[in-house]
Amino acid sequence: MKIAFIGMGTMGKPMALNLLKAGHQVTVHNRTREREETVVEAGAARANSPLEAAKGAEIIITCVSDSPDVEAIMVGENGVIEGAESGAIAIDMSTISPSVTRQIAAKLGDRGIVMLDAPISGGSEGAQKGTLSIMVGGEVSAFQKAYPAFEAMGKTITHVGAIGSGQITKAINQVIIAGTYWGIAEGMALGLKAGLDMEKVVQAVGGGAAGSWGLTNRSDNMIQNEYPLGFRVKFHRKDLNIALEAARELGVPLPIAAFVEQVETGLMTRGYGDEDVSNIARAVREQADI
Repeated sequence: MKIAFIGMGTMGKPMALNLLKAGHQVTVHNRTREREETVVEAGAARANSPLEAAKGAEIIITCVSDSPDVEAIMVGENGVIEGAESGAIAIDMSTISPSVTRQIAAKLGDRGIVMLDAPISGGSEGAQKGTLSIMVGGEVSAFQKAYPAFEAMGKTITHVGAIGSGQITKAINQVIIAGTYWGIAEGMALGLKAGLDMEKVVQAVGGGAAGSWGLTNRSDNMIQNEYPLGFRVKFHRKDLNIALEAARELGVPLPIAAFVEQVETGLMTRGYGDEDVSNIARAVREQADI
């Protein structure tokens, strides 16, 4: 398939590389042009703008930071809407506002361009290995047509409903992560304070009901108090804000998510916004004097 991919960040770059490995023709564009180079060396073409990237593409994928970025790329000046042909599928794999997603989809639809919202989970590891969980909202026919592209990037690929449903599902994902990581952080702090062998502790509890992706992949960060980049805390906080906004609209209380959002705000204020989101353990360790 002819695929344009816009956004060569921590997640987007390995996702584009996996599309190339699967045999797709890929054209890339990134606001910071230097980030395109690795993917171009692997065989991708290069475009000077979203408009140029979208020309002739069957599928146009965006994977960027926030709602205004997606809006500018998709429907702004020199955007996808000006370059894509009628019948093309625009797929946003960012995590943004469900309401903004629906607004963008309506504008693209006026030009005959179908939009899917397909946010992702699985961290940088999942992006590199092609094992992401992909939550897709939009027309079933477009989802089926785009499935080969999703298959190159993810392992769990689920159509969850109409346009915007993918973003609501991702919000649920981020709410669950918030509670899970906070619980792991408290557990690791308790074990450290008790002087236990934490490798054995993780092995013991990981085989039971407490087992999770977060425990397996992020507990060591919390034990060592080192948080190499997997998914930036500033982006998780942005995602929690989206979830909390949706929760207010729907009248759903999310006290744990709201608490973790405040913890992350404090970490960002102190300069830790670019660390992995598992760094919420800093707050627990400090309270426990570890």
